[in-house]
Amino acid sequence: MSDSNNSNAVAIESPTSEEKAKINLPSAMKEAIDGKAYQSIAQSTAIAVQDATDYLRNISTISSTAVGVAMSRLIATGDMGTYNQIVTSASNLVSNGAQDFKKVGASAADILNNFSGTAAAGAKR
Repeated sequence: MSDSNNSNAVAIESPTSEEKAKINLPSAMKEAIDGKAYQSIAQSTAIAVQDATDYLRNISTISSTAVGVAMSRLIATGDMGTYNQIVTSASNLVSNGAQDFKKVGASAADILNNFSGTAAAGAKR
């Protein structure tokens, strides 16, 4: 039997956003939140490094193909000037790609090394 006019009922109110901000989470919960945030950031930076690796691999393939074609044409025509420039440009392409890869890796490491979460301001992993 249910009585909708039960005088013993207690109204439960949700905390306001100001009250939510004042909630003091236990340190274990803060550390768990930080851990999940760190894992998410680590995964994102790992994906960025993987993408940079793919980019470098593709640039290397394109460069190798260009050098192979240029060398073939050099042997066929003897035009050292034209095809030497192509080989140099292809080599520079790989060097620039490697530098870009290094920048992405350094940025990813910097992001992870400077991560500070909510558990303790300035705490480093």
